[in-house]
Amino acid sequence: MSVVLDTAGVPSADRAEYWHEAVARTFIPLDVSLLEGAPAPGTITSHRLGELQVSVVRAGPQRVERSAGLIARGGEDHLTLALQHRGTARLVQDGCQVELRPGTFAISDAGRPFAKELPEPFVFTAFHWPRSAVGVSEEDLRVLTATAFDTGDGTAGLVAAYLERLSRSADSLDPHLAARLATTALDLLAVLAHELRGRSAPEPPEAALATLARVKDHILRHLGDPDLSPERIAAAHHMSVRYLHKLFRFEGVTVVRWIQRQRLDMCRRDLARPTAGRATVAAVAGRWGFVSASHFSRAFRAAYGVSPREWQAGAGVGPTPGPVHVPLPGGRRRQGASPSGYGVAV
Repeated sequence: MSVVLDTAGVPSADRAEYWHEAVARTFIPLDVSLLEGAPAPGTITSHRLGELQVSVVRAGPQRVERSAGLIARGGEDHLTLALQHRGTARLVQDGCQVELRPGTFAISDAGRPFAKELPEPFVFTAFHWPRSAVGVSEEDLRVLTATAFDTGDGTAGLVAAYLERLSRSADSLDPHLAARLATTALDLLAVLAHELRGRSAPEPPEAALATLARVKDHILRHLGDPDLSPERIAAAHHMSVRYLHKLFRFEGVTVVRWIQRQRLDMCRRDLARPTAGRATVAAVAGRWGFVSASHFSRAFRAAYGVSPREWQAGAGVGPTPGPVHVPLPGGRRRQGASPSGYGVAV
């Protein structure tokens, strides 16, 4: 479900206060100062794709700050990639200043103070995710932040192209497929981090990224096959098992561990569905390729801290909600609500 926020119906005198609240609700706690006397209307359109939130933001000039006090209020475990489409921006974090223009992107870390100034009307797409969703070290994540990436070529260009296509199709994707594609997007960001840290791919980055993406797509389409193995994956792509392992070493995780993560995630989602009570834990595990119920239970508890049965009993999410109407100042209503409670560090 897309979530749309539009301040066009809010009186100009109320827009600054309303926009500040809307940004904090949709994203993370932030101080927002509008830089024009009569604020132009702003819109935020958000989609939830697995662990990735995608938000297209259109608004007038403004300054956004994330202080230590605001970090203490929540959202500190998230990062955001902002892909600039229109206007310019200046991001300052960790003593580094990044200038953004259309066709570039930068990543901010909500766990450390930052400021971002957008001096003219702008459009950007923000991709927001928890740091735990990307299987890289804290050091790797730090090399991604407060750096301007040009999308013209190289690995950054491939990352941006994938994210942009994912954003354009976000409102039409099946939830299961959307979650899988979002996982691939986050994995590509891990590849970018590894490259910046100087760990070269076993072949030029562009070719490695394309090969890795094909391999992961194949794995995701065959997750339910209990016989899925590195040997079969390598054979399906006419490569050696050794080369397959090299690709995933570049990714920072083993092939087997990556497969298990995806299977556990799909089981977790299925067990939390409103209809999950109709299926046994063993049936859900078998659906996603686990041949041993006891092995599945141990792996699930190790990953999430609770047993599959405990998760199934306590994580029911109820029927999928329709559009939510939140009161606007003066009795008006806006459609939508934050997909995540916080959202993007813009």
